[in-house]
Amino acid sequence: MQNSVRRAVVHGTASTLILLSLGGVAGAQRPMLKNIELCNGVDRTSPDIQIDACTSLIDSGKQTPQTLVIAYNNRGNAYVAKGEYDRAVQDYDQSIKLNPNYSRTFNNRGVAYQKKGEYDLAIKDFDEAIRLNAEYANAFANRAQTYQHKGEYERAARDYDEATRLKPTLEAAWSGRCWSRAIVGELQAALADCNEALRLEPNAAATFDSRGLIYLKLGEWDSAIADYSSALRLDPKLANALYGRGLAKLKKRETIEGNADVAAAKELVANIAEEFVHYGVQ
Repeated sequence: MQNSVRRAVVHGTASTLILLSLGGVAGAQRPMLKNIELCNGVDRTSPDIQIDACTSLIDSGKQTPQTLVIAYNNRGNAYVAKGEYDRAVQDYDQSIKLNPNYSRTFNNRGVAYQKKGEYDLAIKDFDEAIRLNAEYANAFANRAQTYQHKGEYERAARDYDEATRLKPTLEAAWSGRCWSRAIVGELQAALADCNEALRLEPNAAATFDSRGLIYLKLGEWDSAIADYSSALRLDPKLANALYGRGLAKLKKRETIEGNADVAAAKELVANIAEEFVHYGVQ
């Protein structure tokens, strides 16, 4: 799938999983309170801690339906964090069965489907999350990222427009729209988006990578090299940044260094040259 390698290293934000507070526990015993806190993700040292706590709540037989909705949702989030997407989907299914009007579970299941590469199912869930909550910026951003995976960059950009309008501090939306605009050739608008994304999050390798592509397309070789190098400092195995930096160095006739970067990128991603042709760079 086009640009799948690059998207695999994007901020975890295009895929945001929101943890909720469980209510109705004023008279609960201490172990129950502890499980509620842990199911809510208060301890981020391991997803297994959250899974165990949510499982205890689910299996207790003492929880309200709405508490179970959230417990299944949160356990699904923990399974996503572990990369166990099928188990996550099963939990989200249970949450939705208990409350089919809970927009966040549809969003989260969409994230799991996206990570499984089941993009049409993901978009269907993001559609439903947005239908239930028309101001759900994270769902717009997640749907936009899914359109990017499908190579539908103009549709992605429109969703990013909504995400940035609804939540101007959502760095993932600015960075994602930067990438979409860079691909379709809207380079100055893309540059402005990347600059805003880096203002919000100065240590995002993917955004430096995106801005590097913009400078590469603009023929600004030194700026491209600088941004790709920044991306690689943050993520040394980022094949796109290695290949892009290599191309920029070759344009500057730095043949040895340029060829070394290109070769290193191809070791990581064999078809990286084809990816860049799709991006409009050869």
